[in-house]
Amino acid sequence: MNKNIRYLIVVLGIAFVGFILWFFKSIVAYILISAVLSLIGRRIVNFLNKIQYKKFRIPNAISALITLALFWTIILLFFRVFIPLVATQASELSNIDADAVIENLSDPIEKIEGVFKKYNISSNGNQSMEQYLTDKFIELVNVSALSDFFSSIASVLGNIFIAAFSISFITFFFLKDKGLLYDGILLVVPDKYLENIKHILSSIKKLLTRYFTGIVIQVSGIIVLVSIGLIIVGVDFSNALVIGLVVGLMNVIPYIGPIIGAILGLILGLATNLDLNFYTELLPLLGFMSIVFIVVQVIDNILFQPLIYSSSVNAHPLEIFLVIMIAGSLFGITGMILAIPTYTILRVVAKEFFNNLKVVKKLTEKI
Repeated sequence: MNKNIRYLIVVLGIAFVGFILWFFKSIVAYILISAVLSLIGRRIVNFLNKIQYKKFRIPNAISALITLALFWTIILLFFRVFIPLVATQASELSNIDADAVIENLSDPIEKIEGVFKKYNISSNGNQSMEQYLTDKFIELVNVSALSDFFSSIASVLGNIFIAAFSISFITFFFLKDKGLLYDGILLVVPDKYLENIKHILSSIKKLLTRYFTGIVIQVSGIIVLVSIGLIIVGVDFSNALVIGLVVGLMNVIPYIGPIIGAILGLILGLATNLDLNFYTELLPLLGFMSIVFIVVQVIDNILFQPLIYSSSVNAHPLEIFLVIMIAGSLFGITGMILAIPTYTILRVVAKEFFNNLKVVKKLTEKI
C-alpha cells in the first residue's frame, strides 16, 4: 500500500475516533470518572479482600459493593453538611443592603479616595469610588444572579440521577473485575504493541492512583485546617465551614487556586460580618483570616503539594509549574486542573516509545 494512502487512512481513523468520542462525550465522561473512582477505591477493595475469618473471605463483588457504598456515604454526608450551609450563605448575601454596607465602610473608602486624588489616580472615570464600589457590591450579591445560579443547578439536577446511576454501575464493575478496563483497552491494541501498552497502563495506573488519592487528601486536609483556623480566630462555625469548602475546592487549581480561594474567603468573611466596627473588629478579623490562609498554605506547600505534584507523579516542581502555566494559557482553568494527569500519561507514553530522544530520557528518568 502506498505510504501516503496509509498515512491518510491513519489520519481519517484518528479523526473518526475523535468524532465518536465527542459524539458520546457524556458516556466517555462517565467512564473517565468511574476510572478515577476505581483507582482511588482499588486499595479499599484489596484491603477488604485480604480479610479472612477461618476459611471465609469477603467475595470480590461484596468488597466492590462496600467500597461503592462508602463513596456514596461520603458524598451524601458532604452534601448533607455543606449544601444547606451554602444555601443559607447565599440567602444571607442576597439580603444584604448594599447602601448600608457602603455607608458602614464610608470612612476607609474616603481615605482611599483621598490617596487616589493625591496621586492623581483615577478610580473609574468621573464616577466616585463610593458609587463604583456600591455598583460592584450590588453585582456581587445580586439576587437575580443568585436565582439564575440556583436555577441552573436545578436544571442540572434533572440529569444527575442518570449520571449517578451510570457512574455507580460502571465503577462497581471496574472495582469488581480488576482487569476490566485494562483488558478492554488491550482489545483494540495491535499485537506488536501489546507489551508496550501493558507497561504503559501499569505505570499510568500506579502514578495516577497516587495522584488522585493525594488530591482527595489535600482538599480534605485544607477544608479541615481552614475551618478550624477560622473558628479559632472568631468566624462563625457555619461561615467557617463554607469558607473552608471554597478554599479547599479552589486548591484543586494548581498554584493560583490558593490565591483565588483566599480572596473569595476574605470577601465572604467581609460580607458576613458587616455589622462589626470596621477598625476595631472587622479589620483585625480579616487580618487573622489572612494569617489562617497563609499558615494553611505553608502547610500545603510543605506537606501536601510535594506529595502530590512531585512525589506522586515523579516530576520536578519547575517542570510541573511550566506545564500547568502552558495548559492554563491554552485551555484556561480546566486545562490547569487536567494538566498534571494528562502530562503524566504523555510522559509514560513518551518513555515507552521515544526513549531514544535525549529530552524524553531526561524528563522521564524518574518514572
